[in-house]
Amino acid sequence: MTAADIEAAASAAALTPLSPDTIGKFQAYLELLLKWNGKLNLTAIREPEGILHRHFIECIFAAQHLPSGIHTLLDFGSGGGFPGLPIALCRPEIRVTLGESQAKKAAFLREVIRTLGLSNVAVYNGRVEGLSQKFDAVALRAVDRMQEAGRAALNNLVAESYLILFVTQETASDLPSEFGQIEWAPSILLPGSSQRLLLIGRLSR
Repeated sequence: MTAADIEAAASAAALTPLSPDTIGKFQAYLELLLKWNGKLNLTAIREPEGILHRHFIECIFAAQHLPSGIHTLLDFGSGGGFPGLPIALCRPEIRVTLGESQAKKAAFLREVIRTLGLSNVAVYNGRVEGLSQKFDAVALRAVDRMQEAGRAALNNLVAESYLILFVTQETASDLPSEFGQIEWAPSILLPGSSQRLLLIGRLSR
């Protein structure tokens, strides 16, 4: 995967251009994903092009749509690092915690952090439900039982903070009613999809 490939994909998705340094870090991240994926099944997508469009571009898009004023963010069930690592790369002012219960996946995340030299990212290896720390934002993407996980994530939010969900149109209609204390912005269609949406809501308590 070349820098030009990443630049072209970002341009096609109408994203704000990435710096050469950030693109280089995404290239290194992709190499690590491909190296570790066979053993850990970090993503079902095996081809670099698919990872670029399905994971990187969607998460970069989300990072660029996050409100200003977010200083801390929890990636709830990080897995391969999505969306937390792309958010950390694109928004270096945000301190990102990657919550991952599986030790081997947590080891992968630490290796990415070390290789990319990311000073604004930490890994929490354990069930996120047991994490007492609170954040300005919590993001959930491709987690099991989204409604249940979303309700659990509320415990990790401070007042006037944000819940960020990657959902499909099928699930989006039901989710807002599950969170009466959240004020939701209009959903945003993710690049390259007619079904996948980004939902950003603000906790009103």
